This record gives sequence, C-alpha cells and structure tokens, in this order.
Amino acid sequence: MKGRVEIYEGWCKKCGICTAFCPQDVLDTTGDGYPFVRAPEKCTGCGWCEIRCPDFAIVVSPYEEEQEK
Repeated sequence: MKGRVEIYEGWCKKCGICTAFCPQDVLDTTGDGYPFVRAPEKCTGCGWCEIRCPDFAIVVSPYEEEQEK
C-alpha cells in the first residue's frame, strides 16, 4: 500500500468515475452508489481517482509505514 484514499461523501455525487478509473480496483460502490475503499492494500497512490473526481471529493495521500507502528 503506497497511498491512502479519503472520500468525502458530502461532496460526492455518486458518478462512479473514481471506481471506473482505478487501475488496481481499490474502490467499489455501496448499494446507494457511494464509493468506498474496498482493497486499501492494493492502492499504489497513483491518484487517478483524485484527479478524475469532478467534485473534489477524493484525496489521495502518500502512505507512511510509520503510521502502522
């Protein structure tokens, strides 16, 4: 895991662009259409979801292994 994805549901319009563009299938959608991080261990931190989000509802931060300790 190289990235940490934060999703702000209050800004999200449930368009699905983030899940469509994620090359690692890290994101999925709930029954009501909101994206969520399904597989955080697969995140490479590429930022495609953040770049493509038209609502600025996603932020990708570099994951620091020190956070685990």
